[in-house]
Amino acid sequence: MHVRALSLRDFRSWEQTELELTTGRTVFLGSNGNGKTNLVEALGYLATLGSHRVSTDAPLIRLGAQRSRIGATVVNSGRELRIDIELNQGSANRAQINRSPVRRPREILGILQTVLFAPEDLALVRGDPSERRRFLDELCTARLPRLAGVRSDYDRVLRQRSALLKTAGRQSRSRSGTPADLSTLDVWDGHLAAHGAELLAQRLRLVHELHPYLEQSYRSIAPESRTASIRYRSAYLPPEFLDTGRAPEPDDTAALESIMVRELTAARGKELERGVCLVGPHRDDLELVLGSAPAKGFASHGESWSFALALRLAAFELLRSVGTDPVLLLDDVFAELDRRRRAALAAVAATAEQVLITAAVPEDVPPELEATPLRVETAGEADERTSHIVDQAGLPLAAAPEDG
Repeated sequence: MHVRALSLRDFRSWEQTELELTTGRTVFLGSNGNGKTNLVEALGYLATLGSHRVSTDAPLIRLGAQRSRIGATVVNSGRELRIDIELNQGSANRAQINRSPVRRPREILGILQTVLFAPEDLALVRGDPSERRRFLDELCTARLPRLAGVRSDYDRVLRQRSALLKTAGRQSRSRSGTPADLSTLDVWDGHLAAHGAELLAQRLRLVHELHPYLEQSYRSIAPESRTASIRYRSAYLPPEFLDTGRAPEPDDTAALESIMVRELTAARGKELERGVCLVGPHRDDLELVLGSAPAKGFASHGESWSFALALRLAAFELLRSVGTDPVLLLDDVFAELDRRRRAALAAVAATAEQVLITAAVPEDVPPELEATPLRVETAGEADERTSHIVDQAGLPLAAAPEDG
């Protein structure tokens, strides 16, 4: 898989550009703040409908613009597809496939697969469980795009059920208020369990299949270190479901749904008291282990970097195991890594169909990658500065007119 063309309009610092790309390695060179990271961020957004840098879409729209547009032509096994997404201020985003509108932006998921490694990935090891849940869910969705709908349905039911718990809890604690009507809570329990069980089954399958790739990747990066492993962490699932070596069973989803219904019923009193939903995949975590100790809080800075890199390399190898290389996006990471970690990452990058790299200077990129350089600079005044790809003389390359 590779991206043949990338187009941006009013995305971050890019007012407009049409960029032709090739297979192999390409490095975007430029000082910090010139907009090189915005290029890989845009491709990551097309692959996941999210940014690795911010949690909302508003910062992605160029200052002063009402909407932003990202488009890419993706080639996979000889088949070419064009995908576009429009990010709008104050209204729903819109997407297209081959210039034809689709009902929901998530319908473009799966057309472009990427694995992005960035300095922010240190949060996978040291950050909150939400960082690791996002890692799992994005990788699950890359393998099974329809799971985006399941995640959306689960989040919707979770919000509605949580609102009901808060209202019912307040009423039950009020002496003068009417008794809380909990007749609809059983219905929401069923919906939450149905969607949650499907999400759980895919997460558990992913952890089982990712584990050997993670062990191998970490060993290649830090052979002298303790063995790295991962395991799914949940307070309400039986231990047999949390065993990384356990192969998924055909009836797992039904079994997980029954477990969730049972646990939701048992936790109802505490949930009403606290006004929050205490059972479900939104409470779970991916535990990262070095030897017998959790990596979070016990791993050194170097070990944390190694674990973060190993997770991304394992994701890359898992996705390519089905026959298609995802596009590898490396955002200013070589400068953060020591010699051994640079070598491990370069070894994988050398075998990938397409690698897009950002770096401040050419010396940051291992020379054996023989990456094609493209220089990114900005022009203009203060907040009006915009990014451009420049030629050898430092002059902006003309942006091609946008089709359609």
